[in-house]
Amino acid sequence: MMLGSQAFAHDHKHDHDHGHDHGHDHGHSHAGESVQDGYFDDSQVQPRPLSDWQGDWQSVYPLLADGTLDPVMAHKADHGDKTAEEYRAHYETGYKTDVDRIAIDGDRVTFHRGDRSVQGRYEGDGHEILTYAKGNRGVRFIFEKVGGDEAAPRFIQFSDHRIAPEKSDHYHLYWGDDRAVLLAEVTNWPTYYPASLDAEGIVAEMMAH
Repeated sequence: MMLGSQAFAHDHKHDHDHGHDHGHDHGHSHAGESVQDGYFDDSQVQPRPLSDWQGDWQSVYPLLADGTLDPVMAHKADHGDKTAEEYRAHYETGYKTDVDRIAIDGDRVTFHRGDRSVQGRYEGDGHEILTYAKGNRGVRFIFEKVGGDEAAPRFIQFSDHRIAPEKSDHYHLYWGDDRAVLLAEVTNWPTYYPASLDAEGIVAEMMAH
């Protein structure tokens, strides 16, 4: 179910060039890579199950904060239009979160903050196609809480540069109690990689392209 398109005047840079580093092989054709960059037809978007994001995931924010990702920022500066310090500031805002781990098992999503956690049960609530100033677009796949802890967010929205069912290798997650407000959030995008990856592995993934 597609619940309409949202248009934003600002440049949603993170959805196509802020380090998702899709140089690793997703098995896509050239056309598939254009999908990764945010160019696709509405007809290509298909519903996705929560199982696409099953697993145990770690936030990359601590790795930015402790300097582990400094080589990634330097790499971006070598190939982009900002200094390493400017990229770091951009990602400081983007990656910032106190949810250091997320575990997804069946319809249950557990948010870990240190030794504290909350859990909710979620079911699909469609998707939204967002249009950005550059002309590229992104899809948020949305799930609504149907049970679990009161403190768990009512909505979670996944963005991972995919538009049809496929197992995710990392993602940005937006969460909160207001669906529309979350759709308008384009500056903070907590980002998660598999918990099984060590710091060196995450750096390698980010620099793969």
